[in-house]
Amino acid sequence: MPYMMMKHDVDPKQKLLDDLGDISELEIFNNQILLAVYIRPQQTRSGLHLASQTTDEDRYQSKVGLLVKSGNAAFKDDTDTWFKDIEINEEDWILFRPSDGWSITINGVLCRMLEDVSTKGRIPHPDMAY
Repeated sequence: MPYMMMKHDVDPKQKLLDDLGDISELEIFNNQILLAVYIRPQQTRSGLHLASQTTDEDRYQSKVGLLVKSGNAAFKDDTDTWFKDIEINEEDWILFRPSDGWSITINGVLCRMLEDVSTKGRIPHPDMAY
């Protein structure tokens, strides 16, 4: 792998979903989306330990989140400008600019709420980006 793979004791997607718990009654309006922020573990697969300051900085600068909820108008585009031929689903790993999102904690999990058009891309695994 060309990127720094982290040592995960549990699948990071499943961990975020488990930590978040039941959010079925949480409503997100219009084109807003809710991303659970990915915070790297402190050890790489190769055994390198990251300083706690490094992983703490992910709380402010992480650029990857798991899409956990979206409003009824999210990712729908009548102009075919933003999301033409793109299907984005819950549990996709989404790239975003941290300053575009509103930081909020849901059930103890750090999240970002932002408009769908503020998404920058999708990746298969959160370790691909920092």
